[in-house]
Amino acid sequence: MPKREEEKGSVRVRAEEARGKENHTEKKGVKKQEEDQEELHKLEEMQERLIRGLEIHGTDKKVLKAMLKIPRHMFVPEYAKKGAYIDTPLDIGCGQTISAPHMVAIMCDLLELSEGLKVLEIGAGSGYNAAVMGELVGKSGHVYTVERLEPLVNFARENLKKAGYENVTVLLDDGSVGYSSYAPYDRIVVTCAAPKIPEPLLEQLKPGGIMVIPVGEYIQELIRIKKDNEGNIHKEKRGGVVFVPLIGKYGF
Repeated sequence: MPKREEEKGSVRVRAEEARGKENHTEKKGVKKQEEDQEELHKLEEMQERLIRGLEIHGTDKKVLKAMLKIPRHMFVPEYAKKGAYIDTPLDIGCGQTISAPHMVAIMCDLLELSEGLKVLEIGAGSGYNAAVMGELVGKSGHVYTVERLEPLVNFARENLKKAGYENVTVLLDDGSVGYSSYAPYDRIVVTCAAPKIPEPLLEQLKPGGIMVIPVGEYIQELIRIKKDNEGNIHKEKRGGVVFVPLIGKYGF
């Protein structure tokens, strides 16, 4: 075979090999997209079943509607995604957990959240609870969530950004002292158990405001606090719970 013909044949072979590789890569890409879509569809179905299951607690429908809008699987580490729509707490690293969905629903319900409210959360975790509250207070409201562990601050910020919540600010600090810079708050929620109700949080709660906080070490009780317009504090026990401990100046 003449050299030129041999070179042309070699070029054709290389071109066919390149096209074959491109087709193979393209097919793999299409298959990956199909698998991702199938997984997302399964997660959405699981989410719907979970939220329907939460209706038995008598939770306000607007809370459940908000939870249905938020993909919980985006707020857990990759290894925990398969359990994202099981009604149980999940490990998020640093010895911390994301609360069980039914507990998120109960606490949001007790807070009586509505459009335009300013909320302080102690214990950002992965940012999921803050996202639910952000959905409930709307664009005219704002959620400030304080976390003492920097890796979780970064994790929560990343998750909230991916989920599109611009009305939530994640702060690195000792949440047991609250966050006086933006006080007073219409609502305060604590997602870790305190030895007793921190005085700074009571001070930062606006008259007419509501706080929800778990209190206790071995036996924990969920407490709802209402501050009347004269500044008087009214406490109401709402059942036994299990939370990680509040760490800080007014914590353990």
